[in-house]
Amino acid sequence: MENNEKPKKINLSAIIIILLLIVIAGMLFYYIRIVKKANVVVQQTPEEPKFSVVASPIATKTFERYAAVQGNLEAKNFAYVSPRIPGTIEELFVDEGDNVTAGKTMLFRIDSVKLEQAVEAGRKALAIAESTEKQAQAGLEKIKVDFEKVQLDYNRYKRLYEKKAVTANAFELQESHYNQLKAAIKAAQADIDLARSNIERARADLIISQKNLSDTVVYAPISGFVSARFKEPGEMGSPEEPALLITDNNSIEVSAYLPAQYYSEVIAGQTKMRVNVFGKEHGEQSLYYKSPTIENKLRTFEVKCLLDNSSHTIAAGAMADIKVIFETRKALAVPTVSIQKRVDGNIIFTVKDGRAHQVAVQTGLENDGMTEVSGDELSEKDMVITMGQNMLDDGKVVAVQEGNK
Repeated sequence: MENNEKPKKINLSAIIIILLLIVIAGMLFYYIRIVKKANVVVQQTPEEPKFSVVASPIATKTFERYAAVQGNLEAKNFAYVSPRIPGTIEELFVDEGDNVTAGKTMLFRIDSVKLEQAVEAGRKALAIAESTEKQAQAGLEKIKVDFEKVQLDYNRYKRLYEKKAVTANAFELQESHYNQLKAAIKAAQADIDLARSNIERARADLIISQKNLSDTVVYAPISGFVSARFKEPGEMGSPEEPALLITDNNSIEVSAYLPAQYYSEVIAGQTKMRVNVFGKEHGEQSLYYKSPTIENKLRTFEVKCLLDNSSHTIAAGAMADIKVIFETRKALAVPTVSIQKRVDGNIIFTVKDGRAHQVAVQTGLENDGMTEVSGDELSEKDMVITMGQNMLDDGKVVAVQEGNK
């Protein structure tokens, strides 16, 4: 009995193990079918990749076509002051940096001893000439008195001669005396005219001497500052050698040279210049001077404008950054980095409904990292992709990020 029960227990265990293996195999088979089916579904509907990009709105901007150059600041009004007459500089009344007023501030004085003597001699010569004229006038008056008596005698003798009351000799003597006094009157009048001429000459000489004396003291010809002093007291001065330089800094002139290719585009009184000195903008100024010729070696021409410097924030000798503006216009603008050159020409990518759209554009002026664009499909409402566009194609799905990211 015990031997028959043992085989039955072994067969039951084997059956249980076989059933478990069958269940496991079934589960594995079911799992494999589900996974394969899922993979097939995934492969049939793959998800499109998104490209991270940065975008900014298209804006309207004022564009300028200009030439950027550097120029110099110069004083519009300045004066090299020289002595009017040669001589030793006795005294200098001003030094470098002093403020002077036109016609009022004394600058320097030339040795005046000889000129003072010349003025005194001129006064004496004038007095002598005036005395000579008075003397000639008195002589004329005396002759006129004598002539009146002789004229009466002559008329009486003439009547007596006509009546045969006197001899011809007596009448002729009286007539000769009469004619002599007439000639004497003319001679006296000539002496007076000569004396008056001498007076005029002496007066002119005196005026010249006084002018030379006044020229020993030189006054400021313009208002401004003494910017240089070339002579010292005791040195010889002459009209050919300046003693001082006076500069008026209230009006500063900006000078620059442009390439010859812009000559026809520059119009004095109309073309604008934008000036920056020491990092400070001085606004747009009308160009008032254009050189009538082009320098034949450097092929450049000079242009100038004026700056108001009443606040004295700039000075002659400084350098300026200048933009000479030839054209100004408003247009749609995009960052220059957003424009790509491809086979069909220049393009940009805009964002619409989460996708990138390729747009052909025509480019124009470029200012400050922005480029003028035009195209049939552009408007201010569009967003242009500025970063991440290099790998894009038309229609790609994009995710727009903030600019700082």
